[in-house]
Amino acid sequence: MTVVEMCQTASVSRAGFYRHRDPPETEDRDVDLREEIHKIALQWPAYGRRRITAELKRRGWKVNHKRVRRIMREDNLLCLRHRKFVVTTDSDHSHPVYPNVAAGMELTTINQLWVADITYIRLESEFVYLAVVLDAFSRRVVGWALDRTLEAELVMTALRRALAQRQPAPGLVHHSDRGVQYACRAYTDLLKQYGITISMSRKGNPYDNAVCESFMKSLKYEEVYRQEYRDMAEALALIQQFINQIYNQQRLHSALGYRPPEEFERDACQTAQVA
Repeated sequence: MTVVEMCQTASVSRAGFYRHRDPPETEDRDVDLREEIHKIALQWPAYGRRRITAELKRRGWKVNHKRVRRIMREDNLLCLRHRKFVVTTDSDHSHPVYPNVAAGMELTTINQLWVADITYIRLESEFVYLAVVLDAFSRRVVGWALDRTLEAELVMTALRRALAQRQPAPGLVHHSDRGVQYACRAYTDLLKQYGITISMSRKGNPYDNAVCESFMKSLKYEEVYRQEYRDMAEALALIQQFINQIYNQQRLHSALGYRPPEEFERDACQTAQVA
């Protein structure tokens, strides 16, 4: 019996028969791709379509952002993020304020410019404070500290850890806001001791320190807001894991060609050695 005769007997069209027998290949690909997108979205809840597209390509998928956006829209995986600044800066002090020399820098390698900032983190019954130091070239967190106080020792601990890890040569620029913690004599003296040039943001302008602001937003949306830290010890352990194992080693950064900071640094060093 021919295909036409079978279709007539079964009261189906020939086109319908072939569609049922040979489903389009794209349908099967979308099933697998959709599953992979959901895995990435669960692992990285704050990733948008561009980062998810980049992560898919790193996993061997040949896909463009339009297809990813369509699937994410269909599965309600697209979301809007609202930026919020929290004031932790006390710039009403008598310490010297330094000009913003970081703004005109062109970064070509690590340890040219470090940026520093502070944010608060809520626990069940108290607030604690996180100070970080990032290498602006690679976005890598090179020093951090968590404490219950906003005293200068918080930022001093983060800076000492960065200095111990990176051991920068003289000439490095350190940029921060003009808060009392960063402007106090103990902190600026430590910077000068290592031959580090001091740079500070303009008054009331958080965008002068955009690299650190971007990190703080990622930290809040991808770690802090997903947790309910019971106490200081738990917050310390989970934030350490996020910074060292996730942010520095795994999280894709659009400014780094969708690579994690540690991978970006390795690639940059290898390129410099070849050159």
